Amino acid sequence: FGTVFRGSISTSSSDQIAVKKVTPNSMQGVREFVAEIESLGRLRHKNLVNLQGWCKHKNDLLLIYDYIPNGSLDSLLYSKPRRSGAVLSWNARFQIAKGIASGLLYLHEEWEQIVIHRDVKPSNVLIDGDMNPRLGDFGLARLYERGSQSHTTVVVGTIGYMAPELTRNGNSSSASDVFAFGVLLLEIVSGRKPTDAGSFFLADWVMELHVSGEILGAVDPRLGSGYDGGEAGLALAVGLLCCHPRPASRPPMRTVLRYLNGDEDVPEINENWGYSDSSRRDSRTNFGGYVSSDRASSSYTSSSLTRISSSSFISGR
Repeated sequence: FGTVFRGSISTSSSDQIAVKKVTPNSMQGVREFVAEIESLGRLRHKNLVNLQGWCKHKNDLLLIYDYIPNGSLDSLLYSKPRRSGAVLSWNARFQIAKGIASGLLYLHEEWEQIVIHRDVKPSNVLIDGDMNPRLGDFGLARLYERGSQSHTTVVVGTIGYMAPELTRNGNSSSASDVFAFGVLLLEIVSGRKPTDAGSFFLADWVMELHVSGEILGAVDPRLGSGYDGGEAGLALAVGLLCCHPRPASRPPMRTVLRYLNGDEDVPEINENWGYSDSSRRDSRTNFGGYVSSDRASSSYTSSSLTRISSSSFISGR
């Protein structure tokens, strides 16, 4: 819900910025603008996109971010290989997965409030010049005080990454973010989108390969033999655990990161684990694609942000 431009605050190439212009006359765009300021303005972590400031000029709503040179994870997994044949290496994929997990751990457990992202997917992960992942686009995010419960009832997110319980009660939680991360992790390893126009669902497919003892058959064939089988098998198993149909059975992000770092053994996944038919129907047929946010408008603005006037921009491509 908005267009992103590349620009500059000064003539120095090191001062390049990304400017997100929220779609004019879109109430959802305004809500997402306020949500992103509220959520991202005071968050500081190496695996999150840094919000430098914001500006409201006439009818334009603008968010100013660090410029992230390598684009989105989605483009590195799909668009760039199609254009140039350059396939994202296994080592880069594994480090990116761990970085995203670290960012989500910060949101869920290490900041002053609990932040539920609600739209974890490859296009919302940007990759910096050091191939470090930055989770961004907090337009659908919700903040909760520790010990409180989510009370939202409107389903939000992107089809393929939304946990099955969201169709029943709409309550986003850290567990629903974990589910989305699990799908994303399976996607990073396999190079496959989570769903297609037919009956394919990525977690089901990986689970079938696991049950047949061929889980490494899920590894992106474009990698050839250029991957670590132990790391790939570990990542696929962790992805399956995160995609468990029951929210309470999904590991928290702290445990997920311990699994990925090899600090804790991954529990065995038996052949009875998996989606019921009703869970598959929930995941595939109850969503019409991208669903709008239910966040209400707010006048809150983070005191840590710098208000930047529109004249500060040098318009870029």
